[in-house]
Amino acid sequence: MTQSFDRHRRLRRSAGMRDIVRETHVHTEDLIYPLFVKDGKDIKNPIPSMPEVYQWSLDLVDAEVQEAVDKGIRAIILFGLPAEKDPIGTSAYDTEGIVQRAVRQIKANHPDLTVIADTCLCQFTDHGHCGVVHEGEILNDESLDLLVKTAVSQAEAGADIIAPSNMMDGFVAAIREGLDEAGYKNISVMSYAVKYASAFYGPFRDAANSSPQSGDRKTYQMDPANRREAFREARSDVEEGADFLIVKPALSYLDIIRDVREREDLPIVAYNVSGEYSMVKAAAQNGWIDEKAVVMEKVTSMKRAGADLILTYHAKNIADWLKH
Repeated sequence: MTQSFDRHRRLRRSAGMRDIVRETHVHTEDLIYPLFVKDGKDIKNPIPSMPEVYQWSLDLVDAEVQEAVDKGIRAIILFGLPAEKDPIGTSAYDTEGIVQRAVRQIKANHPDLTVIADTCLCQFTDHGHCGVVHEGEILNDESLDLLVKTAVSQAEAGADIIAPSNMMDGFVAAIREGLDEAGYKNISVMSYAVKYASAFYGPFRDAANSSPQSGDRKTYQMDPANRREAFREARSDVEEGADFLIVKPALSYLDIIRDVREREDLPIVAYNVSGEYSMVKAAAQNGWIDEKAVVMEKVTSMKRAGADLILTYHAKNIADWLKH
């Protein structure tokens, strides 16, 4: 009998065959590892909602950075927890702020490591919002001035990349202009270009102590129901001078990653956020899933959707799995 169908299984019949025809690959160089740095000494605070993630004091963080470097991770992003907060987030742009000191220390010990500074005010304001608040309103333009000061102070400390996550209108243009005027024309901006007002951020807010004390962030972060809005946000940031575009969250927004990839040529970063991380960890601890298989399938889907880099709390685990 003449066969009238294709034999697609020929390319799946062995592990070796599957390896040589695999279309999408995750590499250790694709990973960005987040770290929470905190004022104080001898601090390694576990975050209950994020297993295996900690808040680190500067006297202990170098060992954690060294472990990541030893695993082949080439980039980290820093989130700071200050000793004091106030309405305008003064410690965010203090030259002796926690992020600035962490950047200087880490770059001194690991000069070849790419150090990214998250640039926002929410961890540093006593109200927990990402900008200046007046009578319950988050003020856009007044917030930009403080974000520029923060970005410049982080660049002065030695950050390789500034990653503004505030979602104020015009934040990339303001920060790019501020960096250029301060003499930091070669410092890259990794914009949180497409950041949704997601329910997946809860564990991060525990880790960074950054929950809003009133209201929410829906007036500046994007509605999860909107797709076309992402195109406008990404295009604005490209035109304003961004060097990278972050899509956040990643897993529930793979369609958005693909959309942005098809429209923009800049490197795309998928932020595999805290809620996505914690759900996998919880299920794995209960024996419900194979953690390695699920995580690798998840990050492969992000690369397949079009991400060039993946910002993930799983970074050290992934590096180990890729190596072994």
